[in-house]
Amino acid sequence: MGPLSARLLMQRGRPKSDRLGKIRSLDLSGLELLSEHLDPKLLCRLTQLQELDLSNNHLETLPDNLGLSHLRVLRCANNQLGDVTALCQFPKLEELSLEGNPFLTVNDNLKVSFLLPTLRKVNGKDASSTYSQVENLNRELTSRVTAHWEKFMATLGPEEEAEKAQADFVKSAVRDVRYGPESLSEFTQWRVRMISEELVAASRTQVQKANSPEKPPEAGAAHKPRARLAALKRPDDVPLSLSPSKRACASPSAQVEGGPVAGSDGSQPAMKLEPLHFLQCHSKNNSPQDLETQLWACAFEPAWEEGATSQTVATCGGEAVCVIDCQTGIVLHKYKAPGEEFFSVAWTALMVVTQAGHKKRWSVLAAAGLRGLVRLLHVRAGFCCGVIRAHKKAIATLCFSPAHETHLFTASYDKRIILWDIGVPNQDYEFQASQLLTLDTTSIPLRLCPVASCPDARLLAGCEGGCCCWDVRLDQPQKRRVCEVEFVFSEGSEASGRRVDGLAFVNEDIVASKGSGLGTICLWSWRQTWGGRGSQSTVAVVVLARLQWSSTELAYFSLSACPDKGIVLCGDEEGNVWLYDVSNILKQPPLLPAALQAPTQILKWPQPWALGQVVTKTMVNTVVANASFTYLTALTDSNIVAIWGRM
Repeated sequence: MGPLSARLLMQRGRPKSDRLGKIRSLDLSGLELLSEHLDPKLLCRLTQLQELDLSNNHLETLPDNLGLSHLRVLRCANNQLGDVTALCQFPKLEELSLEGNPFLTVNDNLKVSFLLPTLRKVNGKDASSTYSQVENLNRELTSRVTAHWEKFMATLGPEEEAEKAQADFVKSAVRDVRYGPESLSEFTQWRVRMISEELVAASRTQVQKANSPEKPPEAGAAHKPRARLAALKRPDDVPLSLSPSKRACASPSAQVEGGPVAGSDGSQPAMKLEPLHFLQCHSKNNSPQDLETQLWACAFEPAWEEGATSQTVATCGGEAVCVIDCQTGIVLHKYKAPGEEFFSVAWTALMVVTQAGHKKRWSVLAAAGLRGLVRLLHVRAGFCCGVIRAHKKAIATLCFSPAHETHLFTASYDKRIILWDIGVPNQDYEFQASQLLTLDTTSIPLRLCPVASCPDARLLAGCEGGCCCWDVRLDQPQKRRVCEVEFVFSEGSEASGRRVDGLAFVNEDIVASKGSGLGTICLWSWRQTWGGRGSQSTVAVVVLARLQWSSTELAYFSLSACPDKGIVLCGDEEGNVWLYDVSNILKQPPLLPAALQAPTQILKWPQPWALGQVVTKTMVNTVVANASFTYLTALTDSNIVAIWGRM
């Protein structure tokens, strides 16, 4: 489709007219329009236009000067829009549709609510709840920026150039003023910049009035205490009132019971962790009575910047996948699949190129479970953009390869592990996955772990029958492979065949595994074990240390590691979280395994309130911390997500 013409507008406009100025409704959907095809000189002649449909095109931006001041309904679904700030030119807009624009996020939804105070519906839903959230954020940000302004201006000397200092203030405010969840940082920084510029402009106006000859001079005005500048407020704002289903159920009596346990290896002192939030966000039919849905897996979103860390965690259990901000306890997104029971989630970050050649980063969440399907969720845009019919039986676990962001391993109760290439989405934002390898197992695989030092060459799996390793190099001809090596945890073949239900690399060499012996977690060296295997198909691991854990005979408590901090985590049948600082072992592995090492710390179950009574005991199925170990998320057998914060 080329540039628009007056003739085309009259053909597709209503009511039918030979004058553009009389058209009130215009349908330009499905014409493969690009942004440059929207000619402001032509469209501004639509002086009475109230309804415009631009859906199903290839628009990446909207021109700033379309001149449609009477527009009340705008449909822009299924485009490639990446910014919404141009919508402020439509001050009378009441209904807006932006569905199917995968580069728009929750931050853009908040911007829309701020820019368009008359908006009643967004994507067919009432806009009032988003307005409430925006008002709360706006109020707090205004207060914080104003306080930052007063502190900043108080430090300036009379000789400093005002304009340069005020420009520095805007930069410092954007850098230093923070509030709300990390996932909303794009919106909050955008508002901080706007508020800062408003304060600077107001200050310049005051200075001009003070310097005007019409006013009596005040020589000492610059040195007087500065008055608090009034915050500018938008009309029709509504106080915040979050939905109860999206708030944490925090217990005022929640405390860490018992003191830290001293490590026997001289490790670092115990860290102070405090329970922050308890959520029942996976309830069946959203019932507050549900304390039975089992929660199985969680994973923190990859950080968007190198060296940064994430506070956004995905959790799964029952028929729901939730994405939670750990700082506030707010459920940012919730995806439901009736009839499904989710067992595993995994994140990856893809770089997608638009038709115009622009690069956009996507965080994609894979979720799988009972039905053998992998659902690929574009979390920030809020929709499922692909389904892989991966297995005929349930999928126990899945993980992305650290070496290839599109390579996904799925492990199923059909005793197969399959490596998929999910690819990147096409122009319709759909994935076309292809199968690369099939790995046969002799028992059900429970945990997957690409070998940290060579993730594109070897894969470890903890299975019902033990710990196995496969060659996953794609330059080998066989596309179906059997286990290359089985690892056992003591000398002698009688040690094989034991369940391994916990598996994680603590660094590039050391592996933590659980399940081979009651009451212990084993730390062993991949490098030494692999280097001494020779041609054997069954190899005893080189054990470096054994960590004391619960003596329960129950299975399927998954462990995890925080490699940047040298920490191993595992839950138990009493609701406790066992924490081990193994940084000393990572720095200098012992020549021989020492005596059984006690945990550095045990976080006792905080006993939150639910249904008018204390939940005194539960099973913690999995525990995961973010890379900087500022937040820790524990999932239970009783539909409770517990979030801890490092103090």
